[in-house]
Amino acid sequence: KHSSRSIEVCSQVIRGSPGAAWAYNHRGIAYRNKGDYDHAIADYTKAVEVDPKFALAIHNRGIAYHNKSDYDRAIADYAKVIEIEPKNASAYLNRGAAYGAKGDKDRAIAEYTKALELNPKSALAYRNRAAAYRAKGDLEHAKGDLDRAAVLYAKDIESNPRDARAY
Repeated sequence: KHSSRSIEVCSQVIRGSPGAAWAYNHRGIAYRNKGDYDHAIADYTKAVEVDPKFALAIHNRGIAYHNKSDYDRAIADYAKVIEIEPKNASAYLNRGAAYGAKGDKDRAIAEYTKALELNPKSALAYRNRAAAYRAKGDLEHAKGDLDRAAVLYAKDIESNPRDARAY
């Protein structure tokens, strides 16, 4: 219901201001939340046509491609985000996930490592890198990363006991 209302409001904004890149991006998020990845991708693409350096829209499009299992397009979008914002840890994290989904564990590990260089407090990056190490049979590195993730998740729970994601 919330997504449908967001789509309606963003559509009204777009009718009045067709150059409002942010409105296309927000509507794309609403479509993605409904599982309508094709419409989401179309809106993110329109946002990028309006503003070619709109890294968030490019990143969101990458996520939508990833959700459709179109990992090559997702990787290409994450790479564009990194060109625009070289310190965007989330883009490296998501690109690592796309490489992992394609079965390229070494590239996934390299991407997670870069994400951790940029954001050493990312429990998710440690957890994902641990999974890639485990898939390669490197249990020692996997255990070390899981230990680091557990410490970070424990800190999240301590500061916010209602953080279900951390549990």
